Amino acid sequence: MNTFVLKGNIIYSKDKTHLKLVRQGYLVCENGISKGVYRELPEEYAHMPLTDYGDKIILPGLSDLHAHAPQYVMRANGMDMELLDWLNTYTFPQESRYQDPEYAVAGYEQYVRALKESATTRACIFGTIHSPATLLLMEMLEKAGIRGYVGKVNTDRNSPDFLREESAKKALKDTREWVAESSRRFQKVKPVLTPRFIPSCTEELLRGLAEIQKETGIPLQSHLSENYSEIAWVKELCPQAKNYADAYDRLGLLGSNGKTVMAHCVHSTEEEMELMKERGIFVAHCALSNTDLSSGAAPARTYLERGIHMGLGTDMAGGYNISVFRAMADSIQVSKLRWRLLDESKKPLSLEEAFYLGTLGGGAFFGKVGSFEKDYEFDAVVIDDSRLLPPHMLDLRERLERIIYLSDERDIAVKYIAGEKIV
Repeated sequence: MNTFVLKGNIIYSKDKTHLKLVRQGYLVCENGISKGVYRELPEEYAHMPLTDYGDKIILPGLSDLHAHAPQYVMRANGMDMELLDWLNTYTFPQESRYQDPEYAVAGYEQYVRALKESATTRACIFGTIHSPATLLLMEMLEKAGIRGYVGKVNTDRNSPDFLREESAKKALKDTREWVAESSRRFQKVKPVLTPRFIPSCTEELLRGLAEIQKETGIPLQSHLSENYSEIAWVKELCPQAKNYADAYDRLGLLGSNGKTVMAHCVHSTEEEMELMKERGIFVAHCALSNTDLSSGAAPARTYLERGIHMGLGTDMAGGYNISVFRAMADSIQVSKLRWRLLDESKKPLSLEEAFYLGTLGGGAFFGKVGSFEKDYEFDAVVIDDSRLLPPHMLDLRERLERIIYLSDERDIAVKYIAGEKIV
């Protein structure tokens, strides 16, 4: 069923620094898996249905490694605050509303619709502490065809009464039941363990989540070294830990198999970077959010040079834009400020590197995702950039750059996920 050929202008990452640009090439999908890109269609694929997209651009689907679905309806509020004040003023009251099933339906419908209409094909998403609402979100994403991970958030301390779980024991019981039910019900959307961050979780809860991960092998997502105030708080709460990352690692939460996403990592120390590399952590680089909440400019260049896994996150709604294209542009712009103001030895990110992070780099967390190389899952977005000035005046790389900086959902002609036509 998911077997066909697409023709058009094809762009994807060969590696961190090189793009593959194929004008009027052929992209082959067989049973939802890419069979490669060709300048001339091989005879063995000539019998497959072919769709010619003319002068449109065909890109791999984009991956969002960090987003908070319940915050979508409060995006662009409190953007003049720092992280902890913003959480208490806006985020916690907003997330508490998802205990109401009707509100959860209305809020998540908006987020899922926007995600479906975007160029994002894979995502790693926070829900709330409420299991019913989180299952509802997973059901909506499943029906929309989006693939990835969704987490029921865990928090049993340092949160308002209206958004704090009864106890670590109850939180772990609820989490186990949610993992079992979601694993049974959904195929495209999978559970991910989700302690909000160290300050909001007791040691008992964190150790219990580590045990669940050990038993089930499912991934884990959280936040790390985002903001100076947060880091100081963690040091106060965990005086025995060497640093923020060690506070997780001592409790078994960093794993050793590349199944953990840590968002932000803005102020990670040398020791933390070594540990992140050793444990195979994926950094979700959230440049817009880090700017909005006054957290800082993450050392993305350093992570790339050290071979630390990294992708991009929109961090909805610390970041107010759902577009991973926007996250690419922001990662370049913030890296320029870091280079100019903080460390001139680390050059800014290039277009090629930012595109890699939003496709192949982040896609690796989901498996063989984010490329059109053979045997990758077939996620593709067809972009009609004719609205963005005459495309014939530019080469393919220039058109890609303009798409990253100027395009929105209006320019998405078609979207495929694992070979399934979604939009």
